[in-house]
Amino acid sequence: MACGSWGLASLVPSHPRFHFSRVCHVHFHSKDFMSTEPFFNQEERDAVYRVIRARRDIRHFIPGRTIPARMLERILRAAHQAPSVGLMQPWRIIHVHDRALRDKLKAEVEKERLATADALGGRQDAFLKLKVEGIAECAELLVMVMAPDDGTVLGRRTLPREMAISSCACAIENMWLAARAENLGLGWVSFFDPRQVAGLLGCPDTAEPLAILCLGPVESFPPAPLLALQGWREEKALETLLYHDRYGEEPAPPEGGV
Repeated sequence: MACGSWGLASLVPSHPRFHFSRVCHVHFHSKDFMSTEPFFNQEERDAVYRVIRARRDIRHFIPGRTIPARMLERILRAAHQAPSVGLMQPWRIIHVHDRALRDKLKAEVEKERLATADALGGRQDAFLKLKVEGIAECAELLVMVMAPDDGTVLGRRTLPREMAISSCACAIENMWLAARAENLGLGWVSFFDPRQVAGLLGCPDTAEPLAILCLGPVESFPPAPLLALQGWREEKALETLLYHDRYGEEPAPPEGGV
C-alpha cells in the first residue's frame, strides 16, 4: 500500500539556502523502507560487541609500517557510512601525505600539550609523562574537519553546531571501530588550536578541524583505556550514569531488594 505523497518543501522550514526547483514532491511507499539486509546471527552480533569493547584510543604505533590501500579505503568508507543529522554529512577528511605538514601538525600539538600542562596545576608533572599523540610514528595521518555550514535545518534547528559536531563524531567512531576490526590502532588527538591547524590545512574560513587521527599497526592493544591504566582517571560504571525520568534520579531498586 502506498503511504501517500508528502511535499518535501512542507517538511523543512523556509531557509535562503534551500531550493526546491528540482524536486517538488517525493512519493514514499512502504517497500521503500524495507531493509534488504539480512538479520545478524549470534556470532556476528558477538563480533560487533567484541569490537566495541576492544576499541582503544591508541598513542603507540609501530614506526615505519604501512597500511594496504584497500584496508584504508574500507576504514574511510566506514566513516562515510556514519549517520548524520538531516543527512548533512558535514565530515571532510584530509589525508596528510606531506611529511613536512605532518611535522608542523605535531608542533602545534606540542604547543597545546605544554599549555595544557600549565593549566593543570599540581598534576602538571603527571600529565607531562603521558603520551598524547603518535603523529610521527603512525602509518597514516588524517584530520577530521567540520565543513562550513550548508544550511541544513532538518533535525538541527535549535542545535545547529552541536548536531554538526555530533555527526562528525559518529564518523570518527565508525572509523575507530573499523580500524579495530582490521587490527589497527587509531588515536584521536585533540591537543591543538583549531585556527592554527585550519591555516596549515588551507581550510575555508568557517570550516573547523575537530580531530587529528593517528592510524596504524600496533604491537598490542591495552586491556583498558590508557588513562585508567596510568592512574589518571577512573572509569565510571554505567549504573551511575543511568537516570529514571529526571536527571539525577537513579532507577528504583527492583521489588524485593537487590
